[in-house]
Amino acid sequence: MKLYLRNRFIDIKEPVIMGILNVTPDSFSDGGKYIRIDDALKRVESIVMEGADIVDIGGESTRPGAKKVGVDEEIDRIIPVIERVKKEFEVLVSIDTYKERLARLAVLEAGADIVNDVSALRFSENMASDIAGLNVPVVLMHMKGTPEHMQENPFYENVINDIKEFFYERIGWAISKGIKREKIIIDPGIGFGKRFEDNIQIIRRLKEFKEFDLPILIGVSRKRFLGVISEEKIPEKREAETITANLISVLNGASIIRVHNVKNALNSVKVLKELIDM
Repeated sequence: MKLYLRNRFIDIKEPVIMGILNVTPDSFSDGGKYIRIDDALKRVESIVMEGADIVDIGGESTRPGAKKVGVDEEIDRIIPVIERVKKEFEVLVSIDTYKERLARLAVLEAGADIVNDVSALRFSENMASDIAGLNVPVVLMHMKGTPEHMQENPFYENVINDIKEFFYERIGWAISKGIKREKIIIDPGIGFGKRFEDNIQIIRRLKEFKEFDLPILIGVSRKRFLGVISEEKIPEKREAETITANLISVLNGASIIRVHNVKNALNSVKVLKELIDM
């Protein structure tokens, strides 16, 4: 499996670690911690020192019920951070946005390497053609509805089949707009318009998404469904739960794991790799 960037590719021989940086006031786990640029850069330094391959930078919370942020405000939050990160650190930068103007500025002016779109290119009219022109990888994530309303009684007859159908349609549409297939990453969207039992099924049956022969990104870090299992109500205290879910996801085919605690993720994957001879 390979992750194709603009001018090179990464051979994914073991899971890629994506560290989360939310420059938002209202993200579910770390909202408000990294709004100041100095705090954001300290967070990136920690992410890089702990061994992350990618830092995923977002300026709008996509937690259930989150309110939308205007594109100008999001640009003001994000672009200066990406510019500084690319100047000061050797790390790939993913821009977590579904807004075409922000994605374009992040790549062309600030140097971002990947676009992580929770809408799978559905919320901005020209996002797909812009990404095709930018020649960067894109994450297509499955989500039912929008962040504001996605947890209002979501329902699936068969969650795995529904997500597969979504990916076939979205991948085909992206390619039709000029995005190269080898630039596509898929994310089944744990917690995005999913019931508890849907999240469980996705992780248990993650191998079924390998039929697309594309890198699979999984984001379970500190999420509520893990707290339902362990009865831990505080997101920051769900690290053991996160590690367990990440390792099962890796065993079931995840290529990229998106996490808050990079050190725990990397060390647990190292142990897994050694014990099962990956």
